[in-house]
Amino acid sequence: MDIDHDHDVNVTATATATVNASGIGVRTGGGLPAGRPRALATEAVHAGREDLPGLGLHAPPLDLSTTYPSYDSRGEAARIDAFATDGAEPDGPPVYARLGNPTVARFETALARLEGTESAVAFASGMAALTAVLLVRNSAGLRHVVAVRPLYGCSDHLLTAGLLGTEVTWVDPAGIADAVRPDTGLVVVESPANPTLAELDLRAIAHSCGAVPLLADNTFATPVLQRPAESGARIVLHSATKYLGGHGDVLGGVVACDEDFARALRKVRFATGGVLHPLAGYLLLRGLATLPVRVRAASATAAELARRLDADSRVSRVRYPRLGGAMVAFEVTGDPHEVIAGVRLITPAVSLGSVDSLIQHPASISHRIVDPADRHASGVSDRLLRLSVGLEDVDDLWHDLDGALGGGQGVRP
Repeated sequence: MDIDHDHDVNVTATATATVNASGIGVRTGGGLPAGRPRALATEAVHAGREDLPGLGLHAPPLDLSTTYPSYDSRGEAARIDAFATDGAEPDGPPVYARLGNPTVARFETALARLEGTESAVAFASGMAALTAVLLVRNSAGLRHVVAVRPLYGCSDHLLTAGLLGTEVTWVDPAGIADAVRPDTGLVVVESPANPTLAELDLRAIAHSCGAVPLLADNTFATPVLQRPAESGARIVLHSATKYLGGHGDVLGGVVACDEDFARALRKVRFATGGVLHPLAGYLLLRGLATLPVRVRAASATAAELARRLDADSRVSRVRYPRLGGAMVAFEVTGDPHEVIAGVRLITPAVSLGSVDSLIQHPASISHRIVDPADRHASGVSDRLLRLSVGLEDVDDLWHDLDGALGGGQGVRP
């Protein structure tokens, strides 16, 4: 949602309606009466952990093994052959860490539950996850991609540079159906978009895709605020480094999807080696437990900061999603680099979704790799700043922003 200065917008009310909503129901058993869904907040705490009482454990175990003993070499060979054929997770004990890891599997199970998909496949980073998706489609001879800008800068670069042999057609949402060709393997969108926070109608876009799978990057919203699979997206991408981990100390990516696509992804992951480290899987599973609480708290603060920025004459434009969330984008009337240099509490750094607030200048950092003309055309101006709001006190954050903006607070007349 753009916050225009020619009319009043109750940002706080909009965000409160979003962040106070009860959790989304998801399919599971987990000790509740048959057929009763569990709320998102409950699922975030318990998904992937249902077997722990039977193991006599309270906290999930961390399995750091790279390989596992097997005294039945014929049986192991048969299981590996079966995996190579269909990508299904092997029955029985683990074989090798590149094939799968029990700790990572717990995180995958939990994330799939939160996104409402059959499966999820984790990778070493968000870019490794996107690469695997493209390789799956390329292997079927479907190298053409239709995409909507803006996307995360490195995602844009991966598609535009053709590093994986892909050809991309960039369109507005209304042009998706006309851009689809017989060799189109994927439609790629991000909503809210990085860094402008532009929002797309995912259901309408999924309809425009026809039989072509829609990949929706859900990193900014997380399943707390939206579940793209419910709107028709077949593939949901996360940079797990961001909100899913939530503490700035883990790198990872994950794709939530149906089981058929997950099988293809597992084969690519095994062949290319882009596996998620078990410690990262452990930290991500732990991060999911507090995801709803963190997202809702940070969203309330972000909405209030967006309201204050909107009223400030040193800011020419504020962008905050109707969906809510913890990201705020704003354009300043002065030098954005001076704002970056002036913060003291907020950390000037790339990335987002941490418990502490981060700010960065997309044109210099996250989207510098995008051609300037394309960057500007997608709404990423040279004066745009992207703020990832954490869990600090709202008045402390505002005091820091006020000082970094310089020149004394200017309230818009």
